[in-house]
Amino acid sequence: MKKIALIFTLSMGLFSHSTFAHNLQLNSALPAVSVANDGELVLSNNEIKYQPWSAAQLKGKVRIVNHFAGRTEAKEKNLALIEAIKAAKFDANKYQTTTIINADDAVIATGMFVKSSAEKGKKANAHSQVVLDQKSAVKNAWQLKEKDNAVIVLDKNGKVQWVSEGKLSSQSVQEIITLVGQLLSK
Repeated sequence: MKKIALIFTLSMGLFSHSTFAHNLQLNSALPAVSVANDGELVLSNNEIKYQPWSAAQLKGKVRIVNHFAGRTEAKEKNLALIEAIKAAKFDANKYQTTTIINADDAVIATGMFVKSSAEKGKKANAHSQVVLDQKSAVKNAWQLKEKDNAVIVLDKNGKVQWVSEGKLSSQSVQEIITLVGQLLSK
């Protein structure tokens, strides 16, 4: 009987870890993390410059944080959310999208392409915050899945209001857009 209980406990532990791999908790701040190598892309006179970035900077606005591996398939998993954000036309004074690209989790020998794509993305969406993480600092600090995409909604105080890893359903996309609208009206 003890063996069965032990096997059950271990299997439940493995199952729950794979289902909830991240360590992000609702109504809590994100775990502290900084990205010093590359970091936040800043557009100045149509030139991209880099500056250190920290999760502590995520306070002050409602945000959707889109963290993904530097792989095309991870980036494209939640394009429907990006389109929904654009269509919602949230007030830029109160809302900002933060995209964190884990360049360390890219296909071998594609790092230059990932960086170039991040820079093009920043130029096309100057109002968005873009962070290039060369050492998996964010993925490791938040215990996110490799080769995947995570979406996190933060209130203006930087508290987690929604978190999901993997491809979002169309219902989840709508729930996120509705939630952001509610957070902006507070």
